Amino acid sequence: MFVKNCRMCASERLSLFLDLGKMPPADQFLHKHQLSEQRDAYPLQVAICEECGLIQLNYVVPPEILYCDDYPYESSTTTAGRRHWGEFARTTTRLLGLTSNDLVVDIGSNVGVLLQMFKEQGTKVLGVDPAANIVEIANKNGIETVAAFFNSESAKKVVASKGQASVITGTNVFAHVGDLHDLMQAVSILLAERGTFIIEAPYFLELLHSLEYDTIYHEHLSYLSMKPLVRFFKQFGMEIFDVQLRDIHGGSIRLFVRRIGVSSSPVAPIVEQMLANEEREKIYELDTLRKFAQGVANNRLALRAMLTGLKQSGSKIVAVSAPAKGMTLLNYCGLGTDILDFVTEKSRLKIGRYTPGMNIEVVPDDMLLTHQPDYALLLAWNFAEEIMNNLKEFSDRGGKFIIPIPTPRIVG
Repeated sequence: MFVKNCRMCASERLSLFLDLGKMPPADQFLHKHQLSEQRDAYPLQVAICEECGLIQLNYVVPPEILYCDDYPYESSTTTAGRRHWGEFARTTTRLLGLTSNDLVVDIGSNVGVLLQMFKEQGTKVLGVDPAANIVEIANKNGIETVAAFFNSESAKKVVASKGQASVITGTNVFAHVGDLHDLMQAVSILLAERGTFIIEAPYFLELLHSLEYDTIYHEHLSYLSMKPLVRFFKQFGMEIFDVQLRDIHGGSIRLFVRRIGVSSSPVAPIVEQMLANEEREKIYELDTLRKFAQGVANNRLALRAMLTGLKQSGSKIVAVSAPAKGMTLLNYCGLGTDILDFVTEKSRLKIGRYTPGMNIEVVPDDMLLTHQPDYALLLAWNFAEEIMNNLKEFSDRGGKFIIPIPTPRIVG
């Protein structure tokens, strides 16, 4: 449904600046027998709240549609990702002085990779995730996980069975939530008085700088930056007391949030520094956002021109990796089976299915060497170095990679 009010401050001053058209949900990969079915597509439009500055989608697809029982995303498929989660757990444990008495609860915990890292640091852990198939995998992996959406009701159940949490983490999940006020009420219920709520998500300033428009899809309802978050947390008696910048997912921020007045330690200087930098960069001005939208349109033209030119010259082209962001790129740029022969993947949950919207078959990574096409479009460009190293034999044989963001370019 279209929304008229900002999900943080409730203002009606929402101004549209980017329209990517109608698309199916990015994680609705199809089985072969579903290809003939009529599938729903939903508007993918981005607006700014001119009251608080939050960048957000103005159309919300119900979470029951997005996070189905057959959800095909696992958070453990790259070495770089696992390394990142290990660093997250070690850094947090050290910073907050966590011990075996502390409970860490991860919202949208997926198969439990981050919690596994906390468990190795000696803390108690619990996951909360709405996708039943993913929860089953997590529990088999030895990470206790509850199959539920995180809200006030589920938070009360966790407190009743486990007690309050010293740390609540939400990595790439806070931006997925439509009712942020209910989320914060649930956090307030579950979080211990002197506990810490930690959010990690792509940073909108980096998205803007590097033209990362493929990071925009229906699951990502909000695009986070400091100014609206500082204002939002104050509504719940909370404050951002530290920030860490991380290079994962094209540039992310890790925010440490606590109740106001519970600690004598000051707010880290980086908080004010980042607020000032956002103002200097004019990221809340419509002129800046409209220039970004024009850059997005230009990228589509350039990428399509490159790929159609290569195809017309007789080259074989495939895509490598099938992340959700790649589905935005494929659908917005209209890249279907007329351009791409197939998409390769290492995730067993996606292999054998077809991409939403463009209906391109997803096959195992080794098919890249079996067929040895001329070019491979790298959809998970944020893990480009690792993927290209893993598929070095492809380039050794003369194959070339195409990195689409921020400017389409051929590598190798």
